Amino acid sequence: MPSVTRLLPTPEAHDLLELTREIADKELAPHADDFEARGEFPRELIRTLGRSGLLGLPYSAEYGGAEQPYEVYLQVLEILASRWVGIAETVSVHTLACYPLAHHGTAEQRERWLPDMIGGDLLGAYCLSEPAGGSDAANLATKAVRDGEGYRVSGTKAWITHAGVADFYNVFCRTGGPGPKGISCLLAPADTPGLNPQAREKTMGLRSSPVAQIALDDAVVPAERLIGGEGEGFRIAMGALDSGRLGIAACAIGLAQGALDYAVNYARERVQFGKPIIDLQGLGFMLADASTQITAARALMLHAARLRDAGLPYSIEAAKTKLFATDMAMQVATDAVQVLGGAGYVADHPVERYFREAKVLQIVEGTNQIQRMVIARSLAKD
Repeated sequence: MPSVTRLLPTPEAHDLLELTREIADKELAPHADDFEARGEFPRELIRTLGRSGLLGLPYSAEYGGAEQPYEVYLQVLEILASRWVGIAETVSVHTLACYPLAHHGTAEQRERWLPDMIGGDLLGAYCLSEPAGGSDAANLATKAVRDGEGYRVSGTKAWITHAGVADFYNVFCRTGGPGPKGISCLLAPADTPGLNPQAREKTMGLRSSPVAQIALDDAVVPAERLIGGEGEGFRIAMGALDSGRLGIAACAIGLAQGALDYAVNYARERVQFGKPIIDLQGLGFMLADASTQITAARALMLHAARLRDAGLPYSIEAAKTKLFATDMAMQVATDAVQVLGGAGYVADHPVERYFREAKVLQIVEGTNQIQRMVIARSLAKD
């Protein structure tokens, strides 16, 4: 299989990526097709990742995390995605779901809940989107009213990854007036009365990863589970999404690398006109372009991650990375199917699955049209 040369910051990071490859090859890849075909969430495999320390990589060791730089965490995601993007997306979403508490919770809140979250005992979900306002998060309608020692929450959240299997939900809701300043974040346990996951969506890809609406019908969340102050939810949500966009970019790069590796191996072995098809210029050039685009996306991702690790502004670079990497993954997956020809169109080969999975990466964590809007606005301001 073609290899990726990586420049890592520490020997520990090399060991971590080797561990990730071993787990991905032995524990994850052999089960991917089966779980995807059955549409079953691999909860026990996620617990295996938690016990291996892969669910708390960027978080503080004080709470059981590994304190790895984001550039290392993202490359772990990339390796996972090259074998099974559904698993990598679960790790990315769970890491996103830990962000509000880890970065905006009080010391008491973090000590109480964070260790089980980043250790993988508690799986998280992130409830921001709504049926009428997916991209327009500042105008969300879910409402939370203070009632004694808690908040009474009513509304509907949409497109929630891990709906029905998560142990906790970050619920972004309106506690104040209109616009972003009226939004707060509540950390709701899955067993909250009135918090009801709906029927699963029938998705094109990532079928092992449940997605559904969450209906909140006078769900009472204790006031002690307010993360940050009232009115700080939108700022928390956007900060989390900057990090989450890099996670989705890593998933896209890993998926593209997996698709390219499979297409290259197939093209080396498939003989037409008396020679391997990789020696035919039309296909060889297609694979060369794919390899170049993956390398470019990886460089963009690492640049954004290193800015984040250095405490420098990285929001626009995260938008660029998510945009470029996910568009690239869609193209590479499409070309991988083309290289295999008819064989690429059947489920006997994984490129068919990669093709279906790549599409959603252009949509989640802010559509690529939203990323272009973010980038264009930054140019206008400059």
